[in-house]
Amino acid sequence: MILITPALLLALWASARVQSNFAKYAQVGVRSGMTGAEAARAVATAGGVTELKIEETQGFLSDHYDPRTRTLRLSPQVFRGRSISSIAVAAHEAGHSIQHVKAYLWLNLRSQMVPVVKFGSAAWIWIFMAGALFSSMRYLQDVGIVLFAATVLFQLVTLPVEFDASNRAKAVLASSGIVSTQEEAQGVNKVLGAAAMTYVAGALTAIMTLVYLLMRRRD
Repeated sequence: MILITPALLLALWASARVQSNFAKYAQVGVRSGMTGAEAARAVATAGGVTELKIEETQGFLSDHYDPRTRTLRLSPQVFRGRSISSIAVAAHEAGHSIQHVKAYLWLNLRSQMVPVVKFGSAAWIWIFMAGALFSSMRYLQDVGIVLFAATVLFQLVTLPVEFDASNRAKAVLASSGIVSTQEEAQGVNKVLGAAAMTYVAGALTAIMTLVYLLMRRRD
């Protein structure tokens, strides 16, 4: 708990900050009058993306880019919204589509890791516990730790992907005039900065958990 609690508190703080900043700037419109969907299309096109589907999906801040189908899925608040928050989130996700077209190294690596991490994140704890409970199968602790380590690596790889997507988005928003005032630029920075902290907090929590598992294994 000494190892993990600070990281968990940081994660809770980051999550609250994301929701607070999104709610605040969801009340502030942009002069361009664009919806999130329109801004995402404009950012992607300016970044050289010629093939992109943009769909509305359900859920609060469920926005994501699917490189397998070249589809950008935006939550209702972002897809239809004409606020700083909507523009910021939509542009960030469009930044991932630009990464895809540009064959951004870290995005490609993250995509290749998905199948292994999907299995490992669900199975590691059961495998680790089996190794802890049965002395004849103690080697399973190591298997569980390796699987969890892959999850940690995935989160570390995610950091440059997310930061780069935000940087690409902010550059296009400024150069294209979608964001045209200092207030709008500051709002975009705060919304995306808060979102970035959630990834940092998640990575720290995962690292501390891995350290705990290694210490537990030595016992």
